[in-house]
Amino acid sequence: METISTREARRLALARAGLLRPERTGLPRRARGRGLRARAAALAVVRRFGYLQLDSIPVAGARTHAIVLLSRLEGFDPDLAETLLAPGEPLFEYWGHEASWMPLELYPLFAFRRREFRSHPWWGDVLGEHPEVARTVVGRIEAEGPQRSLDLTLGLPRASRRIVKRVTASLWLEGTLAVRERRSFQRIFDLTERVIPQRLRESRVEPEEALRRLLLRALAGHGWAARGTLAATWRLKNRASDVDRALGELAEAGEVVPCRLRSEGGAQATAGWIRRRDLDLANRLARARPRPDRGVLLSPFDPLLWDRARVRRLFGFDQVLEIYKPETERTWGYYCLPVLAGERLVARIDLKAERPAGRLDVLSLHWEGEPGAAEREAAAGALADYAAAVGLEPGGDSLSS
Repeated sequence: METISTREARRLALARAGLLRPERTGLPRRARGRGLRARAAALAVVRRFGYLQLDSIPVAGARTHAIVLLSRLEGFDPDLAETLLAPGEPLFEYWGHEASWMPLELYPLFAFRRREFRSHPWWGDVLGEHPEVARTVVGRIEAEGPQRSLDLTLGLPRASRRIVKRVTASLWLEGTLAVRERRSFQRIFDLTERVIPQRLRESRVEPEEALRRLLLRALAGHGWAARGTLAATWRLKNRASDVDRALGELAEAGEVVPCRLRSEGGAQATAGWIRRRDLDLANRLARARPRPDRGVLLSPFDPLLWDRARVRRLFGFDQVLEIYKPETERTWGYYCLPVLAGERLVARIDLKAERPAGRLDVLSLHWEGEPGAAEREAAAGALADYAAAVGLEPGGDSLSS
C-alpha cells in the first residue's frame, strides 16, 4: 500500500487542476482573444477534468463555466465560455458529474447512462407515458430544425408545457436528442445524428471498459482521490461494487495503485487511489518551494471544490454553498468565491455584479483565520484580476475589513 501526505495530495491536486505554474500542470497559461488558440486553451482545461460543470447563475459577473476558465487562463474572455458548445466544436452536453460540457470523445462511454435514463431518474417513464408527445417533438425538430424547449411549448396550456419540457429533456437524456448549442444559456435541441459524429454514435464500448476509462479520467483531474470522490465525479455512487471492480482491474493493469492519505494530528488514514505516474510528481511537488501568488478567485462549483469532504481534508477549508438557503440562514453569502493563494484557501468573497453601474460589489468577505499582509494582498489581487476579466470595477473598499 502506497501512502501520500496531505501536502503531497494537496499540491498534486492543484497541479492536476491547472492551478500551479504551467510547467507543473502541463496546461496552457494564457488564452487571449476569442480565436482558435483561446478556444484550444479552454478545451485543454476541459479535457483535463473530462467535464466543465454548468450553472445558470451569473450574479458574480460570469457563470461558473467561465469562472473556472478565468481562474486558469490569463486573459481569458468570459464571453468565449458561452460559445464553447457549438456545431463543429469537440464538446457535447450531458449529465456527467452534473450537467456539463464534456470532450466529444467521451460520448461512447456514456451509453450505459443513456440506457439507464430511458426512464427519467426523477420523473419516471415519461416517454412511455407520453409517446405521442415524444413523436411530435422529434417530428417537429426533424422537420423544422433545432428548437428550444420554449419554441416547442409556445401557445400550449401550462400543464401541456410541463409535459413537453419533460419529454424533451427525457429524449435528450436517453439519446434521441442532443444539445446542439446554447443561446443566452438556453439549450437548443437537435436530432442526435445531426450533432454527434457517426463514428462516435456507432462506437461500442462495454460498460466495464467505459467505467475504467471514466475512473482514469477522474484521477487525471484529481490527482489522489478517495473512492467516493471518484464515484461522485461521474455520479456512480449507487454502483460501489462496479467501481471497486474497475479500480481493481486498473490496479492489476498497473495503471493505478491504492494509496492512503497519511493521518495528521491523530486523524485516521484515508484510503484512496492514484495513477502510478502521479506518485513521483506528488513527491517532487511536496519538496518544491510553494510559489508566491497574487491570489485567484475560484468558482464555488470548481472541480477542486465540489467535494466538501475532500476540500476539508486537503485544505482544512469548509466549502459551503448557500444559494439555496434563505438569506437569514446564510453564514457566508449567496455566491461566495473562495480565494486561493499559493496552496491555501485564505478567504471567501461574496460578489454581486451591477452591470448598469459597471461595478462589482463585495457583499461580504470572510477570512480563514487572522489575515496577514500576504493574505490581504492575495485577496485584493484576485479581486482586481477577476473584476478586470469580467469588465467591471471593484466597488467600495470592502477588502480592508
